[in-house]
Amino acid sequence: MRRGVLETALTGRKTRTSHAQVVDELGREIISGHYPVGMTLPGDFELAQRFRVSRTVLREAMKTLAAKGLIVPRARIGTKVTPQNQWNLFDSDVLTWYFHKGVDQPFLQHLTEIRLAFEPFAASLAVENADDDDIRQLYELADEMGNPAHTPATLAVADLKFHLAIAEASRNPFMRTVGSLIEAALVGIFKLSSPEANENRTAEVAARHRLIVDAIAKRDKEGAAQAMRNVIMEGRDRVGSVLG
Repeated sequence: MRRGVLETALTGRKTRTSHAQVVDELGREIISGHYPVGMTLPGDFELAQRFRVSRTVLREAMKTLAAKGLIVPRARIGTKVTPQNQWNLFDSDVLTWYFHKGVDQPFLQHLTEIRLAFEPFAASLAVENADDDDIRQLYELADEMGNPAHTPATLAVADLKFHLAIAEASRNPFMRTVGSLIEAALVGIFKLSSPEANENRTAEVAARHRLIVDAIAKRDKEGAAQAMRNVIMEGRDRVGSVLG
């Protein structure tokens, strides 16, 4: 199973296949500006020599980067880096590379805005569609966030599991697609604020998330949406206090 943004941020582990290594290194270099927008990448021979891979592996890697919107091949010109507005920010690799580069408050604010556009509505859909098993699981995930043994890293993972479970309970397959954005936002909160996961802290986190589940269990659409907004805004404010 492919590692997501959060696991990469927490563990620092890199992919191992030749194809993944080429994609990862070139992707990071494009996002960081080492290869700026409009620049033509080195030729196939040079890149194959650099990464010590076959032309076949290199071509597949370039196809992957093109699918993410980062590059476009041009006949008789070469492969160019595309404008940033063509980059697929819903792609978890692209988001991982952004965090490797280092993100600022405007970028995290944009992530908060897109979460506010999707997650409260996902919570209200869960009011309509979640069954008893879903609600039981959501309570378990919320309570798990209150475990005083959590480290900041394990609390971030527990937080992610809860929000993805809400997306699943909405029964809208498109909601699951925005999971990488949710994950990226939680990575940003974790990396920038990293609060100590003490007993009081985890109890507060669990209580705020339980309010979402309480509203879902009561079939209160607006209550669920507002409780989700409150959780997202609290994370935004915590990061804002760190970035100033």
